[in-house]
Amino acid sequence: MASSDVMEHLNQKALRLLQEDADKIEKLIAIQMENLATRKCPLYEEVLDTQMYGFSRAVDFAVRAGLVEEGAGKNLVMQLERNLALLYEAMAQ
Repeated sequence: MASSDVMEHLNQKALRLLQEDADKIEKLIAIQMENLATRKCPLYEEVLDTQMYGFSRAVDFAVRAGLVEEGAGKNLVMQLERNLALLYEAMAQ
């Protein structure tokens, strides 16, 4: 396997793992919103902040390690933020 093939494989694996983490965060927040019924709950805000911070740090690490391109990493974080905003809007209705 050539060096470029190995890097491509690692890149795809890193993106897949980060996307799985983003999906888990969305599910966790959805469950919390269903149980707490309000976004103003300090527990909800704490979990959301902690999860988003941890995810953004994982993405930052993957970018700095050269496993994910910077643009792709930013897109992952922005997509998660958008999905959480849509989830919040849906739950508020």
